[in-house]
Amino acid sequence: MQTRRLIDSQADWHGRTLAESTDWVYHLTAADAADIDRAFRAARETGATLDTLTRETFPLTSFVERLAYAREFLENQRGIYVLRGLPIASYSKDDLRLIYWGIGRYLGVAVSQSKDGDLLGDVRNFGVDVASAEGRGYKSKQQLSFHTDSADVVALMVLRTAMSGGTSMIASSVYVHNRIAEQRPDLLDVLYEPFPWSWQGQEAPGEPGWYLQPLFTLYDGKFACRYIRGHVKNSQRFEDAPRLTERQIEAMDLIDELAWREDIHLSMSFEPGDIQMLCNHTCFHSRRSFEDYPEEDRRRHLLRMWLSVPNSRTLSPQFSTIYRDQRGGAVRGGFPSRTGKHHYHTIGAIAD
Repeated sequence: MQTRRLIDSQADWHGRTLAESTDWVYHLTAADAADIDRAFRAARETGATLDTLTRETFPLTSFVERLAYAREFLENQRGIYVLRGLPIASYSKDDLRLIYWGIGRYLGVAVSQSKDGDLLGDVRNFGVDVASAEGRGYKSKQQLSFHTDSADVVALMVLRTAMSGGTSMIASSVYVHNRIAEQRPDLLDVLYEPFPWSWQGQEAPGEPGWYLQPLFTLYDGKFACRYIRGHVKNSQRFEDAPRLTERQIEAMDLIDELAWREDIHLSMSFEPGDIQMLCNHTCFHSRRSFEDYPEEDRRRHLLRMWLSVPNSRTLSPQFSTIYRDQRGGAVRGGFPSRTGKHHYHTIGAIAD
């Protein structure tokens, strides 16, 4: 088998070290908040909606430089960046959707998060079991395993936090890769080979419910990871899918063991007004289980976008099932909409 080398990247970080640094968290200034508010009011005056909003109708000025810096930091540095302190109490829920969508326009292009075509998703507890055949973690209150999402960047805007729990956890997949390279290079080679994956019910009509894809790739000098163990496990529901081998299971066990170590991952508590952004190619993320307030209007609520960004890396053709265009900077990732239509909220979202 090919000998894999260590990945040299600024995204190779250790949780405790990252917790002691401040370069990945940016606190919005009064000038930033004023710039966002001016853009919002200009958009509202023109009657712009989520369907019609553009950079021109959401005219940020000085804050554009901060968003460009965030894109660069995500792709070529740590792979995690947090904007903190958006004054959300000043706006209605619909206002915040418009503001978040406008900010997203400067970060990249939103792609669909499910077969329903949702571009701006509501992360709330809908009582979904993540272990089910079509389970999706963003509709559950259960603890999630470390995983990646199916886009270059995942961005979460925090509207409300839970009554208890819900801590966000992030681990560097580059760091995990390098520890596996040192400790078990035999298993590292396994992770570069194809695994069977379930579509989790997101496949197009007439397509098989499973596909093949590795967990790790190295292409054009850039590492990229895609890992959702539940989706790999659920491939075994299909009789015609290849059976997982003992070595594949052992390799995933080692990923999980490393990512769950408290000195390796970073734990962070969300605050209302946070916007957390992660590069899925270099970061795993997870979440502790949570309990909601009994009152409907106090329950945990985040807004989510999956983004294709203009400075993204070129990906391996082995990732072509999800990233149908592997060229750097391409609009890619996400799930094709079965209807061809897109939505700016999760289908069946609880109104409040």
